[in-house]
Amino acid sequence: MTLLLEALRAGHGAPARTPATARRVLVAGGAGALGAAVLEELLASRGFAQVAVLVTQPVNAALRGLSTVMAASLARPTGPGEDTALVVFDRERHANGREAAFLRPEPAALPALAAALRRRGVRSLIVVMPHASATLPDALKRGLASLDEHAVAALGFDHLVFVRSAQAPTAVRAASAPQRVADWVLSQLQLMIPERERPVRARKVAEFVTQIALQLPRSAPGTRVAAPELVWEAGQGKDAGALAARWLGRT
Repeated sequence: MTLLLEALRAGHGAPARTPATARRVLVAGGAGALGAAVLEELLASRGFAQVAVLVTQPVNAALRGLSTVMAASLARPTGPGEDTALVVFDRERHANGREAAFLRPEPAALPALAAALRRRGVRSLIVVMPHASATLPDALKRGLASLDEHAVAALGFDHLVFVRSAQAPTAVRAASAPQRVADWVLSQLQLMIPERERPVRARKVAEFVTQIALQLPRSAPGTRVAAPELVWEAGQGKDAGALAARWLGRT
């Protein structure tokens, strides 16, 4: 089944039942500004009984309520598995030694990582692209462009979400010359930064992603793609919960 057909199924299917057991979430890609913000927002939401992050070496989690899962043992859960997982791609930052221990997922390894998460029992997967792709190294940009999303969609997740890199909506060019002149004059009189030129904030994107994770079980199953313009809107300080609910078809 193609990604398009899966997306259509998400828009028309019946909402899945919310699991009666406490929810658990696992994050792959906790380093970087966006990954760290996602972890903090998941913890602050109090919507999950457990928030875990994949690591490549033993580390003492600095955030209260955060646990770690060794990447080498991903396929061998020692307790109740996670129902939700997030794979966050982001540029590297050298903030502290703790982040150096976090698994940094490679774009080419996404299908294998997603398959391991599915075998672990994950039912909802959210793949998050960098919130500001223009700042990424070229190698990572090329990797993200070649993501095998169809292979991930074929793994049978109840919910699969691809969150694109934010991009401001394209300005609509006026049809008439007088209107174009008027628009130009008005733009020169602007004393504040136009809304569409404001930078995207990682914290706001993380809030939106967290709200998607929280609300997914109460939405229709299937594959969804959050468009760049939607992610940009979330990054401008909109009500993340209401925006996610509207996008998921819950309002």
